[in-house]
Amino acid sequence: MSVLIIVLKAIVAVLSVLLSLLILLHRGKGGGLSDMFGGGLTANAGTSGVAERNLNRWTVGIAVVWVLLIVAIGLIGRLV
Repeated sequence: MSVLIIVLKAIVAVLSVLLSLLILLHRGKGGGLSDMFGGGLTANAGTSGVAERNLNRWTVGIAVVWVLLIVAIGLIGRLV
């Protein structure tokens, strides 16, 4: 069981980095840190709506898998 927990923790670590990168790729909606660093100037430059929707889908999907893996690690840890 400990090998399974180690593998799941490694997957969670990789997904954490990927999720952070996906979140940083999102377009700023204004009023936040993205405006402070010049994101407000390019917010209306016109990005593809399809690309933004796909980015949202990937982000939510990976976040759900991330949460499920953390719950699974907790449940396996309690059983052992």
